[in-house]
Amino acid sequence: MNREKNLAVTDKFNRPLQDLRISVTDRCNFRCTYCMPAEVFGADYPFLQKKELLSFEEITRVAQTFAKLGVSKIRITGGEPLMRRDLEHLIKKLSDIPEIKDIAMTTNGSLLPKKAAKLKEAGLDRVTISLDSLDDEKFGEINGKGVKVQTVLDGIDAAQAAGLEVKVNMLVKRGVNEHDILPVARMFQGSSIILRFIEFMDVGSSNGWKLDDVISKKEILETLQSEMTLEPVDPNYYGEVATLYRNTETGDQYGIISSITAPFCSSCTRARLSADGKIYTCLFAVAGTDIHTPLRNGASNLDLEEIVSQTWGNRSDRYSEIRTTETVNERKKQKIEMSYIGG
Repeated sequence: MNREKNLAVTDKFNRPLQDLRISVTDRCNFRCTYCMPAEVFGADYPFLQKKELLSFEEITRVAQTFAKLGVSKIRITGGEPLMRRDLEHLIKKLSDIPEIKDIAMTTNGSLLPKKAAKLKEAGLDRVTISLDSLDDEKFGEINGKGVKVQTVLDGIDAAQAAGLEVKVNMLVKRGVNEHDILPVARMFQGSSIILRFIEFMDVGSSNGWKLDDVISKKEILETLQSEMTLEPVDPNYYGEVATLYRNTETGDQYGIISSITAPFCSSCTRARLSADGKIYTCLFAVAGTDIHTPLRNGASNLDLEEIVSQTWGNRSDRYSEIRTTETVNERKKQKIEMSYIGG
């Protein structure tokens, strides 16, 4: 019998383990208001020390364990993952795992001009780059560092020049950048880039999330349809987070990630590994399973497989499906920050 099928695991709602998101650092060179607001993540913020981070060898060993249990796709996250020195060495190690068929990375794009070619050569397949406005002043306020739009556009160009597949994510927040939906959509018309719009989510406790700030999937779709004719597109794979649409005239594709108004918990196949070695089974988690300590205490491969199997097998997360004002308030001070767990 096929060993991979024998080891594949499912959770309490029969959701398979297929994707692993690996945070390689909790640090970032931006201070985006919805992720790492400067007033919280300032100079005195206690970021992880080097000794607390999983080494590339430890990350690879954990990834090998997940691969044996059904994972075929890995996404590298942060913080800003390109702030982790020599990241291409980790990409090479991960690409050598036979079961891993796809390696992606989420980034703000600012460091890609220096790194894109090396990452592609090492085995990176795709990048997802954040761009929330085309207005320099507004974008500078959002990223908290005054970084110009061209910095990100240069990163996108570098990724494409290196042969990486590129997606662009735009997080939409009411009163901030909802009027940028169409300009950003126009910007990428006729390109091979898939643009995805994200509802403002209540991840962590520092971004001041309120339901009134959410521009819903319905509103985003109506805004796009005011200028183009869209038709639904079937998902590319089970568990895809974005609802996809195609411009019937140009063929351009758009995605909407609607964790608030149209959650997709029922098909979530993603586990997350934090930079300091904790496994989280939900983006909105309040606690993780420590795999760092067993790793450094000499755990065997079977020990690691048991930890991952039990963690996923006991999973019953569906926070977005049961979200209410009460649950948001209850978890507000407990949820893991996005900058720590990765997006």
